[in-house]
Amino acid sequence: VRLVESGGGSAQPGGSLRLSCAVTGATYSRYCMGWLRQVPGKEREGVAAMDTDGSASYADSVKGRFTVSKGNDKNTLYLQMDNLKPEDTGMYYCAADLVTNLDVVSGGVCYTGDNENNYVGQGTQVTVSS
Repeated sequence: VRLVESGGGSAQPGGSLRLSCAVTGATYSRYCMGWLRQVPGKEREGVAAMDTDGSASYADSVKGRFTVSKGNDKNTLYLQMDNLKPEDTGMYYCAADLVTNLDVVSGGVCYTGDNENNYVGQGTQVTVSS
């Protein structure tokens, strides 16, 4: 599985960015996919996730502002980020988790019952400042 993020950059508070993730080797029907965020000094956290049926879940901090979606080409995952805030600054990672015993998303996180076949891209930086 290979995940390559793009679309990061700088934005002003209240602005928008759209992140893209090119997905190779992971199909929507078998993998729960989502986006993680890491801020320096803090642990990586889930911000948005989508299960194999297309149900989405978000962290409370981004709910109503971020939207995760899958491309019709079945090879791209998106994260539309609107009304950006300075606290959204961080490295954003695309993630894909193989579904085994579970296919649940909650709080922006995938729960699949598998702790081995979890993949994360290299990340793209998002900076929100005035």
